[in-house]
Amino acid sequence: MSVAVPGYVLVTGGTGFVARYCIAQLLGSGWRVRATLRDLAQAKRIENELGIRSGDARLDFVVANLDQDAGWDDAASGCDAVLHVASPLPSTTSMADEDYLRPARDGTLRVLRAAAKHRVRRVVITSSSAAVNYGRGSVAAASTEADWSEPNPLDTSGYERSKIAAEQSAWAWKREHPGGPEIVTICPAAVIGPVMGREIPSSVQIISKLIDGSLPGLPRIGFSLVDVRDLADLHVRALTAPNAANQRYIGSGPFLWMEDIAAIIRTESPSEKPPKRKLPDWIVRLAALGDPVLRSRLFELGKSRPLSSEKAIAQLGWQPRPISVTVRETVASLNALTKPGDAGARQPAQPA
Repeated sequence: MSVAVPGYVLVTGGTGFVARYCIAQLLGSGWRVRATLRDLAQAKRIENELGIRSGDARLDFVVANLDQDAGWDDAASGCDAVLHVASPLPSTTSMADEDYLRPARDGTLRVLRAAAKHRVRRVVITSSSAAVNYGRGSVAAASTEADWSEPNPLDTSGYERSKIAAEQSAWAWKREHPGGPEIVTICPAAVIGPVMGREIPSSVQIISKLIDGSLPGLPRIGFSLVDVRDLADLHVRALTAPNAANQRYIGSGPFLWMEDIAAIIRTESPSEKPPKRKLPDWIVRLAALGDPVLRSRLFELGKSRPLSSEKAIAQLGWQPRPISVTVRETVASLNALTKPGDAGARQPAQPA
């Protein structure tokens, strides 16, 4: 069963990078949207970023937190479908697994229970490539939806392990509640694309650090990348396509090493001067002694993790744009944040 257009869609984590693009895509296609926020004071900012006048009946907001039961009943009431996009990142690198796991797993189950109570027809859940191709080192062939990450502590962090558990919990819930809402899970690669507002999402820092001079060289680290606009399109396709019910989809472009991304920047944005020097692993490990964020990601060194989006392309007609276009437009949006008169305007992203 697909969700008829136009419908009323709940989007969780309305302040998030992906969620805001999903909201924009839905509104542009004639949907009504309700977005969850942890603080209603954020509503005005989101309206401004989306170009929506305050009080527009197409968009409303409700307070709900993934860590609490309160709010989810009101959030799901009257909705035809849910895009569960909220995915809070940890505030420190020293959190215990349970601190990562609780909002990811328990928050997903709260959303599913509320959706079932209010007879929502379909829930699209944003999972992650972290639940697909981690825990096994480098992967020779591109991973597909049939693959699952392993919670190997030598090749995952608490974040990856929480994403594995959260998605597996969603599928377990569906098996236990076959009469409940259809679910679809989307497993995106690292999400880049034009920033919206003043915040730089953590995944976009892959690009920002290559152009702001903060990287002395290029570590042997790589990423599969996807454009945030294409990812929003994939979510909406998964929401409406009848054949997407109870399916899993990867949303990804090519796997690129940092040196490949830097090369694209030099070609597509010639005024930028990303580093060219390759950093040996031993230098990266030495630098990590004083950088807890880098230290927490050392297991990424030298790991190739390509992904296949053929299922989404074949079944949903998804067509991601060339990654060179995405990189160029991401760079342009970052530069727009620091145009004359706006120096220092960039801000780190807040949890969704």
